[in-house]
Amino acid sequence: MKYYVIAGEQSGDLHASNMMRELLILDQTIQFRFWGGDLMASVVGEKPIKHIKDLAFMGFVEVAKNIRTIFKNLTFCKEDILEFKPEILILVDYPGFNLRIAEWAKKQGIRVFYYISPTIWAWKENRVEIVKRCVEQMFVILPFEVEAYAKHHYKADYVGHPLLDAIEQEKSNLPDRNTFIQKNSLDQRPIIAVLPGSRKQEIERMFSIMLDVVDEFENYQFVIAGTTNLPEKAYQMAIDKKLRVVFNQTYALMHHAHAGVIKSGTSTLESALFRLPQVVCYKGGALSFAIAKLVVGGRLKYISLPNLILDRPVIKELIQDQLTPQNLKQELLKILEGGVREDILKNYDQLIMLLGNSGASKKVAELMYNRINA
Repeated sequence: MKYYVIAGEQSGDLHASNMMRELLILDQTIQFRFWGGDLMASVVGEKPIKHIKDLAFMGFVEVAKNIRTIFKNLTFCKEDILEFKPEILILVDYPGFNLRIAEWAKKQGIRVFYYISPTIWAWKENRVEIVKRCVEQMFVILPFEVEAYAKHHYKADYVGHPLLDAIEQEKSNLPDRNTFIQKNSLDQRPIIAVLPGSRKQEIERMFSIMLDVVDEFENYQFVIAGTTNLPEKAYQMAIDKKLRVVFNQTYALMHHAHAGVIKSGTSTLESALFRLPQVVCYKGGALSFAIAKLVVGGRLKYISLPNLILDRPVIKELIQDQLTPQNLKQELLKILEGGVREDILKNYDQLIMLLGNSGASKKVAELMYNRINA
C-alpha cells in the first residue's frame, strides 16, 4: 500500500520518522513518498520530495512575502500526489499547508489521517470544520485537545506526546558530561544552553539579545545549539564572542546544561522533559505579532508548552518588547541564584506525570494501521 506523508518543520520530521518506523514494523510492504527532513529519509533510505529547510515560513508577514512559493509548493504537491497515487495521506502538523492539502485530497478520494493537531484551542477554531469534513482520524498529543475537539462533536484520539519517545530513545546514547565537554572543547564551568531556533527569522530577531547577557555571567559558559538547516554564518555573532556552537547535539546539551535560554516552540517542552530550568524567548515581526494577538484575543494565556499544558506560569516568558538583555539577565539570575530553580523542577515533575508514559509513535501507528485495514 502507498502512503504519502507531509511534514514541514523540524519537529514534524522527528515525529513523522518515528511514526513511519513503527508503521514499517507493522507492514514492511508499505511504500512511502514524503515531504520532510533527514530523519524521515533515514527511515526509508530515500530523499524527501521537498526538504523541510525549504518549507518553514514564520509569521503572517513572512508567509505573505513567500506566498508565491507556498502556492507553487501546493500545486507541485497535488501534482506529485496524483502521480504517486497513494491510498493514504498522512499529514503531520504544518497546518497552514496541510489543511489545504487535506481538503483537496478528500475530493480526490484519498483517505486522510492527521498526526499532531492544528492549535484549534488557541486560534482559528474554524479549522475544526475542515478536520471534520476531510480528516478520517485525528491523533492529538496534548491531553486537553480531546475535549477541544469533543466540543465540536469530533472524536480525536489522544496518543501521548511523541517527545517522550524521542527523548527516551536518545537518553541511552547520550555522552557523559566529561565526554561532552571534551568533544566540544568546553571547560568545567556550568553550562547555559542557548537555543535560538531553527529559522533564519528567529536568529535575526533574537540571537543578539540572547548573547548580550553572556558577559554578565563569567562563572558560566554559554553553549549554542546549532542546526544544519541554517548556514554556519548564521551563528557568526556567537563565533565572534568565542562561544561554542554545537551541531546535532541538542539533547546532550540540554542534558548537561544548568539553565537554558530557549526560543518558544517545541524546544521548551523538550527542555522541561530534560528537567532544564529555562527562560523562554519570543520576538516576532511587529505586524505579524499584532495580527496574531488580534486573532487569538484572550484565549491564549501562554506561548510555551509547559505553561500551556499545566495552565500556569511555570517558566518565565519574555515576549516581544519584554525580551531585553536586562530582563533576560534578571530571569537567569533568579534561576541560577534564587529559589526559582526548585519550583520549576517540581512543576516539571508534575508535567511529566501528566503527559504519561512513552509510546506515542507506536500507538498512533497501530491505531492508524488498524483503521486502514479494518
